[in-house]
Amino acid sequence: MFNKILIANRGEIAIRIMRACRELGIKTVAVYSSADEHAQHVQLADESILLGSAAPKESYLNADALIQAALASKADAIHPGYGFLSENASFALKVESANLTFIGPSADSIRAMGDKAEAKILMKQSGVPTVPGFEGLESDDDFKKAAKEIGYPVLVKASAGGGGKGMRVVNAENELSEAIESARSEALNSFGDERLLIEKYLADAHHIEFQVFGDKHGNLVHLFERECSIQRRHQKIIEETPSPLLTPELREQMGQAAVAAAKAVNYYNAGTIEFIVDSQPSTFNLQPFYFLEVNTRLQVEHPITELTAGIDLVQWQIRIAAGEKFPFVQSDFHQHGHAIECRVYAEDPSNGFLPSTGSLLQFIEPHGPGIRVDSGFSTGSEVNHFYDPLLAKLIVHAENRETAIQRMQTALSEFVVHGVVTNIDFMQAVMAHEDFAQGKVSTRWVEQTLRSLLPDVQQQADQLQSLIAAALADVVFVGSKSQPAVSNETDPFNPWKQTKSYRN
Repeated sequence: MFNKILIANRGEIAIRIMRACRELGIKTVAVYSSADEHAQHVQLADESILLGSAAPKESYLNADALIQAALASKADAIHPGYGFLSENASFALKVESANLTFIGPSADSIRAMGDKAEAKILMKQSGVPTVPGFEGLESDDDFKKAAKEIGYPVLVKASAGGGGKGMRVVNAENELSEAIESARSEALNSFGDERLLIEKYLADAHHIEFQVFGDKHGNLVHLFERECSIQRRHQKIIEETPSPLLTPELREQMGQAAVAAAKAVNYYNAGTIEFIVDSQPSTFNLQPFYFLEVNTRLQVEHPITELTAGIDLVQWQIRIAAGEKFPFVQSDFHQHGHAIECRVYAEDPSNGFLPSTGSLLQFIEPHGPGIRVDSGFSTGSEVNHFYDPLLAKLIVHAENRETAIQRMQTALSEFVVHGVVTNIDFMQAVMAHEDFAQGKVSTRWVEQTLRSLLPDVQQQADQLQSLIAAALADVVFVGSKSQPAVSNETDPFNPWKQTKSYRN
């Protein structure tokens, strides 16, 4: 087992990895940018190292600086978390070349599966159904020709990375050039790679992913699915497992496809095979699901799998990287109960989900049976514009879906954040919606239902403003009242000796 691990990330995922390390008796090294000097993950680590300025390219995307920090701190391994360099094959190779262990799959697997374009090509060769599209395009003319052949609407997206970054839906040819330019710019800034691919945009489909996990000895299983259809700007905001859409037969079929996809590249450690499930498969007259992409890393939403499958994925990531065998087979795993995760963001749903920045004047997390919060913030923390505005992941687990939804509604109502705008009220509205209760959602559901959800959010905001105004008016009214004079003669140390009355 490792003695010390450097965590090449920040925020809640860095803290999540630290806790797993602590339980395994492993020391941790945090890295941070100048903007994160006082961040929680820096305070909780055994030691910490400054990488550079706030810009990701100068800090969390600086591969050489990360490796030098690991060597200087005498760490044995590097855990990349998710985002940043977690799916960068060159970084994984550099880590191994420095005689350090990369906690994740091999560089070859990352290159083959982490690259969306290469992964689609490989899946096509392996007979796994894929969304119609093209890879390896460069010029705008190439994209226009491909889009015309596929048929609008199309989806332009980054070949590397994930998290909804570098993705644009294009409804007509006159939108294509601008979409390509903005997607390339975002992809380069987020992942250091500007390559794009194009594919048919499937409206009203479900986004369902399967967690796979394997060791270096050939053992590979799936840990069931996660329903990830509640999205905004192609970024997941609510996930749950089991999916209310899947039948046992479809779950079995997709699970087998996920394992087959991973085995095609001798995959080990944690990974996620993502699928698009067409609720009306007659659209293409094919089977109802299509391979979408592979995330060759730990997913943001891994806690709901941990709760329903009964396994600590982060600890097993570390143990597998250290060479241990995975002692389980597929039949050992079953889904227990129902789990939901809501991502609490500093963003304004009523203003296009734009990020909100500032100091957290109050940050109170909910507690109780079946409630888990993974966060990297606390009261007094600063939310800046340099990084993803994720404040916390709120996770609930219950014996069934109905109870889990009720528990999530209660937990959201008890989550208090002041100082920035959040999406908490918006997620409350989603939880209370009949479509969500019946599992009738799709990747476009938020977009289609937004107007009916926002009035509730706006009404609560208006009520809060009214309460604040009333409280301020009351303070002014009380402060304007004349107060009785206070005698200070009997106490020479009375703090009001130089005043005529008490002040409010």
